[in-house]
Amino acid sequence: MLKSIALAGALCCVCISAKAETCIASQYGVGDGYHDRRTASGERFNTWALTAAHRTRRFGSHVIVTNKANGRSVAVRISDRGPFVLGRCIDLSRAAANAIGMGGTARVRVD
Repeated sequence: MLKSIALAGALCCVCISAKAETCIASQYGVGDGYHDRRTASGERFNTWALTAAHRTRRFGSHVIVTNKANGRSVAVRISDRGPFVLGRCIDLSRAAANAIGMGGTARVRVD
C-alpha cells in the first residue's frame, strides 16, 4: 500500500507493508538522558529528528503515526527498540510527538 501525506509543505510517500495497529504512544528524548545516546540500531538518537522506537518493526523502515484525538499524522523512521512499558507500542521523538500535537502519551494508529 502506498500512502501519501503532506509533511512541512512537501509531499511524502511512504510504502506501508506491516499490519496497522492502534495503541498508546509515548515520547522520549528530552529530560530523560536519551538524546545523543546510541540507539539499538547503533545511530545516535536525536530527539529533534522524526524518528521512533518500536519493538518489532525493521530498523530504517518508515511508519505513519496518526493521533486519534486530532487526526494529525507524521511519517517517522524506526531507529530504536521500545517502548518497554506495558500497553504502549511506539515511542516517538519529541519532534514527532510535537508534529501530531501529542503531550505525554496519546492513542495513535501506526500504519
